[in-house]
Amino acid sequence: MERRNKLLWAAARVYAKYGYRGSTTRRIADEAGVNEVTIFRQFGSKDALIHEAIATCGGGGPVADLPTIPVDPIAELTAWSEAVTQQLRSMRSMIRRCMSEREEHPELSRSSNVGPVHASTQLGTYLSRLREHGFIEAEFDVQAASAMLIGSLFADAMGRDVMPGIFPATPAEVYSRFLLRAIGVREYASLS
Repeated sequence: MERRNKLLWAAARVYAKYGYRGSTTRRIADEAGVNEVTIFRQFGSKDALIHEAIATCGGGGPVADLPTIPVDPIAELTAWSEAVTQQLRSMRSMIRRCMSEREEHPELSRSSNVGPVHASTQLGTYLSRLREHGFIEAEFDVQAASAMLIGSLFADAMGRDVMPGIFPATPAEVYSRFLLRAIGVREYASLS
């Protein structure tokens, strides 16, 4: 299992730097410090390795879970948003590479969506729990609310180094507060 993980992370680094075409099995094997044959024994093909590397390493690992029973929505959502933003920033090169190669390799989208889909699902569940536990009385579209926050975090993580002047100084807190206010978290003023 250790060798497999080593190959996955090596493939992720090589892909982020060189793209699909430049990610030769030789280059990946050299990065991992293994024989090229090992790649084929473990994964069968370069294509299988790249897909699994993007799916496994593209999300940067699991983000801390949001609580099952919400107590302090602003603190909980801010901490989670900070973790998601840091994770996205750490994988910025790979994400940008996947986006730039989307038209040539559309199948990579399935692999690169694993982390964001998990985060969006987790957020949607949390927002529903806020309603169930009486923090929100108004009706709102959970999927749209999740997409708004994930989209803001994504744009910040991908764009801050390119356009630093347009993003808030404390993005996770600002975006979290904005979302909670937008969906009508009860007694929002007391959360300030």
